[in-house]
Amino acid sequence: MDVLSRLHAVDTRLFARIFRQGERKAIVPIARSLSRSGDGYLYVIIPLLLCAIDAEGASHLVLLLALSFTVERALYLMLKGTLKRRRPANAIPGFSSVIIASDKFSFPSGHASAAFLFATCIYGIFGAPALVAYSWACTIAVSRVLLGVHFPGDIVAGAIMGSSIGLLGITLLGGT
Repeated sequence: MDVLSRLHAVDTRLFARIFRQGERKAIVPIARSLSRSGDGYLYVIIPLLLCAIDAEGASHLVLLLALSFTVERALYLMLKGTLKRRRPANAIPGFSSVIIASDKFSFPSGHASAAFLFATCIYGIFGAPALVAYSWACTIAVSRVLLGVHFPGDIVAGAIMGSSIGLLGITLLGGT
């Protein structure tokens, strides 16, 4: 068995363990809400609200997010279109996800990537409040596995990618 096959087997077993937790009736609505919170609108609303209240660093955050998300979305789309990893519902016989994903492929997780990029940019500009943002990013990422649309490896890759691009943006534009 080659390395990629072994990784996929481990990822599939871990996916099954995590997904089973989401089968609890109370978990699904929470996972849906968390997943929706990572759909992108808050990444626009929060910086604009910070600008509206004239928060220190808000305009720098807007610039950092604009640059970082431009790079992240381009890389995300290129990787998804090139690697074409099938989602759990298409890769595991007889499995159905809780929700229907917006696109066909799963690697890397765009929700995880965007959430961790946002949290990293918050860290770069505001410091301490990033703990809340990183906690939120983690819950968004895990919700995608609980809903059955990503393998754990997808969210780990997304988290690494988003954080790395956020750090790159901070390095290029500077944090405060």
